[in-house]
Amino acid sequence: MDAAALRELQAPLKQKYRDDPDTARAHLHAEAAFSDAGITCTVQTWAGPARAGFHPYTGGDGSDACSGDMLLQALLACAGVTMRSVATAMGVEVRGGRLRASTEMDARGTLGISREARVGLGDIDVVADLDTDADDATLAKLGQLTERYCVVAQSLSSPVHLTVRRAGAAG
Repeated sequence: MDAAALRELQAPLKQKYRDDPDTARAHLHAEAAFSDAGITCTVQTWAGPARAGFHPYTGGDGSDACSGDMLLQALLACAGVTMRSVATAMGVEVRGGRLRASTEMDARGTLGISREARVGLGDIDVVADLDTDADDATLAKLGQLTERYCVVAQSLSSPVHLTVRRAGAAG
């Protein structure tokens, strides 16, 4: 897809959302259940169920997905699609590429053994190695715009609100 085809694809959507901003609000959702034994949670994904459990640093044996890894995977999926869209709009040819996300988790925080240790992931670094002829200034702009428009990256800066209630409770 080139920039003209991308503009043609998105132009009617952009106009619709300008005319009626409420139509731009997409409800996203995910579902999971305690359907398997043990301290696990089975998440329904587009590719089928994925069972998450303890990371080996917190007591897992490595046979279940780690939710931290799943978060990084979601970030890469969004950043990758966003980057390709932005590159297309900018007219930057990307022949191929590889994205990596990395962070650190201090298990002492989530295991409750140190109040000084952070619960959660540390700073997340995303690196994209692209096969392109674009110059450094163009690549820097591509990175800035990708970070700005990546839904998952932007969402990580907002708190999550968790509600716990009895099954069957109205909500």
